[in-house]
Amino acid sequence: MINPHEIRKEFPIFKDNKTIYLDNAATTYKPQCVIDAVNKYLIHDTANAHRGDYDTAYRVDQIIDETRSLTREFINAESDNEIVFTNGTTMSLNMVAFGYAFKFLKKGDEILLTYAEHASNTIPWYEVSKRTGAVIKFIALDKKGRVTAENLKEVITPKTKIVSLAHVTNVLGYINDIKSISKVVHEYGALLVVDGAQSVPHLKVDVQEMGIDFLAFSGHKMLGPTGIGILYGRLELLEAMDAFHGGGGMNATFDPDGSLAYFGPPLKFEAGTLNLESIYGFNAAIKYIKKIGIENIAKHEVMLRNYAVEKLAKNENIIIYNKDAETGIITFNVKDVFAQDAASYYNSKGIAVRSGQHCAKNLKHFLNTPATIRISIYIYNTKEEIDQFLEVTEGVENYLDAFFD
Repeated sequence: MINPHEIRKEFPIFKDNKTIYLDNAATTYKPQCVIDAVNKYLIHDTANAHRGDYDTAYRVDQIIDETRSLTREFINAESDNEIVFTNGTTMSLNMVAFGYAFKFLKKGDEILLTYAEHASNTIPWYEVSKRTGAVIKFIALDKKGRVTAENLKEVITPKTKIVSLAHVTNVLGYINDIKSISKVVHEYGALLVVDGAQSVPHLKVDVQEMGIDFLAFSGHKMLGPTGIGILYGRLELLEAMDAFHGGGGMNATFDPDGSLAYFGPPLKFEAGTLNLESIYGFNAAIKYIKKIGIENIAKHEVMLRNYAVEKLAKNENIIIYNKDAETGIITFNVKDVFAQDAASYYNSKGIAVRSGQHCAKNLKHFLNTPATIRISIYIYNTKEEIDQFLEVTEGVENYLDAFFD
């Protein structure tokens, strides 16, 4: 099991920052090894990639190749060439929408989403729909807020070409059964796009076993730096897909007559200079998570979540929207207190939570509330922090104190 008190010693932010940080679904703190890796590039290895015939540039190239291989192994992709560096989940999903769907979808084709999706997995598909005439349809959520294969079967048709959904949604935190969903998707000849931003940092994700066609996730939600993300795609899909942007490093040749030839994946999608220091940091983050063990991370989060939910459920003023979710996300409201006011009160007591619609604006129709409070747990959170959160929660109805103390 994880000992969060020992883990915290590896995170410099805890030396001076006394905040109880419960907004890990938004971004995570960084261990010293990630900071050191970023500094290694900035202090010792500053050079561009794939462009220099000297030692420093070669070291950068090696780190890029190693990080690609680490990522491939981490999600069990078949080939390093299926791993594309992006600047985050949002960019990765946009690349699939505009590089693949925009190219191949036509009027009357169907794109299936859910009301629980983040804006990054909604807005690009709306735009594809506008430009191609493809139709957006929604898979109904079950009573708890899950996507099920049964509900998918109710709406999928032979016209369905893309099903795009989160493995773990950022508000309700349920783990969708991607393997069973994938089976239905592929029976209809459609492709499955998975937003892994809230799952890859916490759960074992195996793209081959689960039958995922495209997977997007971000480094900064898994202890790495901001500005680095991954797009996984099955190689034949990446080969068919158009480049999202053009520039140096992604082409083999171009001539004045307009002829040009692109490299194959992944270089075709990595025009320009990559975020090299963040790749260094992401490399260290993956190694750190592997050292801790992804299964241990999941167990620790669930242990703390179950403890918190058990206590919260005894408070008659608390409305919990995902009591039995299997991840470290707890979404709730305090009766008669607006979510943002509650969050301000928590902040006044040194606790960082998230409030609002969490970029999942369609979900308000399912939850029947305009905003919620969300806490999200990670490897360095402790039972003592949860106890303090619970103690503060007992007084949230006195939120006005936050403004007049």
